[in-house]
Amino acid sequence: MVTATDSLIARLESNVSQAILGKADAIRLAIVALVAEGHLLIEDAPGVGKTSLGKALSRSLDCAFTRIQCTPDMLPSDIVGTNVFFPNRGEFEFRPGPIFTSFLLVDEINRTTPRTQSALLEAMMERQVTVDGRTYPLDPPFFVLATQNPYELEGTYPLPENQLDRFMLCIDIGYPDRDTERDVLNNHREGEPVDRLKPVLSADDLATAQHDAREVRVDESINEYLLDIVAATRSHAELSLGVSTRGAITLHRAVQSLAYCEGRDYVVPDDVKRLAGPVLAHRVSCRGMIQEGQRERAQAVIAEILDTTRVPD
Repeated sequence: MVTATDSLIARLESNVSQAILGKADAIRLAIVALVAEGHLLIEDAPGVGKTSLGKALSRSLDCAFTRIQCTPDMLPSDIVGTNVFFPNRGEFEFRPGPIFTSFLLVDEINRTTPRTQSALLEAMMERQVTVDGRTYPLDPPFFVLATQNPYELEGTYPLPENQLDRFMLCIDIGYPDRDTERDVLNNHREGEPVDRLKPVLSADDLATAQHDAREVRVDESINEYLLDIVAATRSHAELSLGVSTRGAITLHRAVQSLAYCEGRDYVVPDDVKRLAGPVLAHRVSCRGMIQEGQRERAQAVIAEILDTTRVPD
């Protein structure tokens, strides 16, 4: 399994890195979410490469891809589809929306209303869509990568807790250093680098990676360490909402995926430490905090919990 991991993951990371320079950690975390069969939320300022990362990852996979550009006037039916009546036949016919795909890029998700955001809930959790009482399954693989702007920017709608909980990881991109930014300028001389990417993994390759990641061994001491961290969020004085059981399961699957991506068939405590922030910070709420700065403070609390929680030998 380690050899297959090295081949598949290295190939995917190398391809994405041709278009996304100097962001190896963000690329690795995006692939961790993909391999763990989770979903990814990227929150950062406009223009730092959020959408480009999603496009680069999608172009590296030989599977169906759809992009949704969210706007305030978007309706749930614009995402899931709708029933259309045909008078000559006297019957309705379901017209699938863009959510019926393998890789869904939801750009600026917090620029659309909570009602439309909720159209993604069932699909992201249960891999199905219900329209007018009829349920339509979504074929695997199904991966949602959403981007959002910081809440202090104009025209944003905060994602509710149940929507945030559907995302396995929440990460940022950040500004590149000066040398990397110079390389970015040179890399764009001949057009958009993302458009030059070719698929390097098939849907079957991805399914193999996802299956093997679930087989990664998690020692019981690691489980206890993970649960200690989760329990600490529920009793921390600065948190009004701790991590749910679903959050604990999500962290467990994420660390399996990270170990797999790094060529190991077992999880180590450092895997839990590395992913605790990206997996848990958006699942907790700080007391007496307005929306701005919520995630940054939550990340600080998670870091504090990691510092005070005993690490297994």
